[in-house]
Amino acid sequence: KKSEQELKDEEMELFTKYYMEWKGERKSGNASYVNIPRFYYRLPAEDEVLLQKLREESRAVFLQRKSRELLDNEELQNLWFLLDKHQTSPMIGEEAMINYENFLEVGEKAGPKCKQFFTAKIFAKLLHNDPYGRISIMQFFNYVMRKG
Repeated sequence: KKSEQELKDEEMELFTKYYMEWKGERKSGNASYVNIPRFYYRLPAEDEVLLQKLREESRAVFLQRKSRELLDNEELQNLWFLLDKHQTSPMIGEEAMINYENFLEVGEKAGPKCKQFFTAKIFAKLLHNDPYGRISIMQFFNYVMRKG
């Protein structure tokens, strides 16, 4: 007959064996666990000063990079000037319109910061039942101001 300690040891050994099998099967059973990147990192505690400083610094660098991507007043004025210069006639009431060819031409002249706004997807998003296949210059400019 086994002693109580031997029974506990055996039970722990079996538990560990089955747990490791279960854990191992779960990892190997689904290959996506290996491919999915980690997306959550806990916030540093108050006593983790170095981690808090690192978080603050990385946030500041991120915000600086994002602010450099924004269009300044001069770039917005230049964009409006180019859009106005390349408008496609006829006008609809007071609304200036632009076709896709001129849209792409303005995209090439507008500069690298504006390039992200001159895509077929954005043009199609702003296209509304115009018989000539054009978009409103004002709607596009407002879109750039909101998104940029």
